[in-house]
Amino acid sequence: MNDDDPLPLSALQHWAYCPRQCGLIYVEQAFDDNVHTLRGQAVHAQADRPGFEMRRGLRVERALPLFSDRLGLVGKADTVEFELDGTPYPVEYKHGSRSKAAAIGACDDLQLAAQALCLEEMTGSTVPEGALFYAGSQRRRVVAIDVKLRQAVADAASAVRAMLAEGRVPPPTPDERRCSACSLRDRCQPKALARLATGGNDDLFNPGDDSAAECLP
Repeated sequence: MNDDDPLPLSALQHWAYCPRQCGLIYVEQAFDDNVHTLRGQAVHAQADRPGFEMRRGLRVERALPLFSDRLGLVGKADTVEFELDGTPYPVEYKHGSRSKAAAIGACDDLQLAAQALCLEEMTGSTVPEGALFYAGSQRRRVVAIDVKLRQAVADAASAVRAMLAEGRVPPPTPDERRCSACSLRDRCQPKALARLATGGNDDLFNPGDDSAAECLP
């Protein structure tokens, strides 16, 4: 991916969750699946089918392509509900429960806000809020697209572009809780890199005591 290409909306969510995860995907073009990513794909299977329907008098678009020339973003919204006055209301589908830790949920908020800013540029209508639908709890969580969140989208886009321009993958996140569910954990090797960073690498590349080799035929 070149640093002047439009950024996928999902890159902002990856960056917010873990800059190294974002770098592995968009700098090194690496990605692996695990049970969490497969569950996410299953949740998106229906929403990713392009089309529209009328629901409670509202027009609902699925898999709607999005772009923002101003921010250099491109992607698609799982679902956009259009209010009677034409105001778009994006709804992003996620697996799991809406009772996520606040710091993790904020990553989803950022992706939703990026969709909202794309819709504003595309339609000329202000998008004051959207919602995240969590398959695990079958509940929505409404997100206000406020000034702080709008700035966070712009800041994340700038940070991802700077990473691409530099062409280097950032170090692992210090929040080890984010590593447990990450499908790229084996590629990332956060614990090994943390030991190298602190100088505790004396036995990192030594599989065992030399005396053990003398027992081999």
